[in-house]
Amino acid sequence: MDLYEYQARDVFEKHGVPVLRGIVATTPAEAKAAAEQLGGGTVVVKAQVKTGGRGKAGGVKLAHSPEEAEAHASEILGMDIKGHTVHRVMIAEGAKIAEEYYFSVLLDRSERRYLAMASVEGGVEIEQLAVERPEALARVAVDPTVGIDEAKAREIVETAGFAPEIADEVAGVIQKLWTVYEAEDATLVEVNPLVRTEDGAIIALDGKVSLDANADFRHADHAELEDKAAADPLEAKAKNLGLNYVKLDGEVGIIGNGAGLVMSTLDVVAYAGEEYGVKPANFLDIGGGANAEIMANGLDVILGDAQVKSVFVNVFGGITACDEVANGIVKALEILGDAAAKPLVVRLDGNNVEEGRKILAEANHPLVTVVPTMDEAAAKAAELAAAK
Repeated sequence: MDLYEYQARDVFEKHGVPVLRGIVATTPAEAKAAAEQLGGGTVVVKAQVKTGGRGKAGGVKLAHSPEEAEAHASEILGMDIKGHTVHRVMIAEGAKIAEEYYFSVLLDRSERRYLAMASVEGGVEIEQLAVERPEALARVAVDPTVGIDEAKAREIVETAGFAPEIADEVAGVIQKLWTVYEAEDATLVEVNPLVRTEDGAIIALDGKVSLDANADFRHADHAELEDKAAADPLEAKAKNLGLNYVKLDGEVGIIGNGAGLVMSTLDVVAYAGEEYGVKPANFLDIGGGANAEIMANGLDVILGDAQVKSVFVNVFGGITACDEVANGIVKALEILGDAAAKPLVVRLDGNNVEEGRKILAEANHPLVTVVPTMDEAAAKAAELAAAK
């Protein structure tokens, strides 16, 4: 789960990271009141959306009075930034900035460790800096069993080239940001910019935090951070049903058992769909069990997507045998009744595959087409979606 900037600011403050005061507003009037509460001086009105490029899009504006903050909020609220509508702004204290830096710590899956990145050139798009001047971005491996202790923080500071007179303070802030990463079970903690003010303070002026949903059982408070109003209704429905579902912008619905198989299915459908001008509509992993209820829930979610024109059920029988899956499909279609009005292409392989295919053949459901191979099934599903 990605946090809004104001949520990241609150999490930073919780763990002792130095931040400026910020108040969330959902109306221009609330923005004016927030600016007054912050002293009536210079503030920054910042769009709260989960995407970058806010400044370039006009979503970050400096205001020198509560009235100006109100006017800026009126302009920003409702703005579309890269497909994200602004529903709230944060009114943040202004700061007299002397220098801007960059710091992040993230999960490096390829190396099975954490990676800290830092630069004395912050406030810019870090992706651009990494490409144009990679030497300006320090990359320091972090051992998961040790984390960022004082020695590692000093290594990061030295590698990035921070000035000696601020090295100790920056290292201290980096350790606090590591505390955020570790304590909140994050996969990303990023500050851009981390600033030195004219009076010498090191402050996290902006923040981006991504939390690992697999650790939600350890963090009951993380549920409060979820923006349910902005969640896709189909994804919310799937989550309530215990399904691993992600909506995509396509026409071929996909159900598979196992994340690896589903990812492969996405690729195959995308390739087959090029001929027909269609794409995968979702990622849906039903896991190891594919009984009637789970299959019905999966189909119900996918068929609820108006964009879906056909469904590809791709199952490899392992722990759950193909005959169980086939029975699940037949019973799921009985449960859904008239709600199941789109063609299903089914590919079964693995444990008890012949029994599974026989069950589907005997059921002879008019919506179901059984295809022996994944490539052929993907092509058929794409063809059927294009014909709708």
